[in-house]
Amino acid sequence: MLLDFDRLGPWKWVLITITTLVCLFLLLPIVFIAALSFGSSQWLIFPPPGWTTRWYGELFADPRWLQSAFTSLKIAAIVTVLSVGIGFLAALSLNRGSFAGREVLRALFLTPMILPVVVLAVALYAFFLRIGLNGTTLGFIIAHLLIALPFSIISIGSALEGFDKSIEDAAILCGASPWEARLRVTVPAISHGLFGAAVFSFLASWDEVVLAIFMASPTLQTLPVKIWATLRQDLTPVIAAASTLLILFTMLLMIIAALVRRGSKQGTKP
Repeated sequence: MLLDFDRLGPWKWVLITITTLVCLFLLLPIVFIAALSFGSSQWLIFPPPGWTTRWYGELFADPRWLQSAFTSLKIAAIVTVLSVGIGFLAALSLNRGSFAGREVLRALFLTPMILPVVVLAVALYAFFLRIGLNGTTLGFIIAHLLIALPFSIISIGSALEGFDKSIEDAAILCGASPWEARLRVTVPAISHGLFGAAVFSFLASWDEVVLAIFMASPTLQTLPVKIWATLRQDLTPVIAAASTLLILFTMLLMIIAALVRRGSKQGTKP
């Protein structure tokens, strides 16, 4: 290989040092937030003068925080199901179709990944305000689906590229209908791609704050919007507690996704 880590000599330790410093730089804000969530001060002060779990108790005792978390969970779950379903159909058409304008359609599907989120949010806000969807659950779902769908198309499309279509054709020759073969043969074979699409779609909706700020109303807020609104009004450590739980939940999903992907790779090895 052109670059071999074991042959870098002294530069290997330079690379390790730089990587370690970058990782610490990225992790330190998370560590600070977690520490602040256990601080005894009623303000966000670092280092904390003492330690307590009081703020987590206040978080779970406040129905407004729980309602925001439930709203985020509900919207993210619906977006995940729709994103995986639509993404599977879109990826199937884009990978196996031979129609005119296929690449243009692929680029159109992936546009939300390139377009600045704030531009998309302003456009959706103006449009939804005209048709009465702003501040509604349906408006949240449509907005979050736009940014989650590209992740599904990429993940499922990559899984389809590594799938041998002749297996599906063999099932059709044995008497299965085309859609029966896809559901009973193709879908189980690309389950790792579907799972990856589900995880990234869920996280795209669960962590989204810019679109959610434009879509929110006084009675309908997701957890990131609730954190943002509270941060502007009061620097209470409850914000740090909510942020810590949000980070832990996101990290848990990422770890599960990595384990599933690793297991699927080991399962495909001869």
